[in-house]
Amino acid sequence: MNVDGVGSANSAANKKSESSSAPATVDYNQFLQLLVAQLKNQDPTSPTDTSQYVGQLAQLSATEQAIQTNAKLDTLLSSSALAQAESLVGRTVSFTSSEGEAIKGKIMSVRIIQGGAVATLENGVDVQLGPGLTIS
Repeated sequence: MNVDGVGSANSAANKKSESSSAPATVDYNQFLQLLVAQLKNQDPTSPTDTSQYVGQLAQLSATEQAIQTNAKLDTLLSSSALAQAESLVGRTVSFTSSEGEAIKGKIMSVRIIQGGAVATLENGVDVQLGPGLTIS
């Protein structure tokens, strides 16, 4: 018996409203709950191949490991960026501004932002640290 088409007009509206509020990811526990529900509700006359379940579980496990690795790498990169920023305080930076003006100043503080680091000079100028700067 196929019941996929029942309530298709309402299900399209429900999917649209759920997609805007529901998260797009499923964690490990939610996956296991879905897997158990799928096993309980499968058609006994044509059961699903168990190798598919094992494959899905292996993919989820690998994805979870990758997420944990990425989180640890983010922490490591943040620590490294803070250590490098600390070593810049008190040093002198010189660069050419977008207007062609040569600017030179002592770095008073460094803050880490999403795109890298920004140094604040003694004259109050903020400088994005990156190519084109000379630090001495």
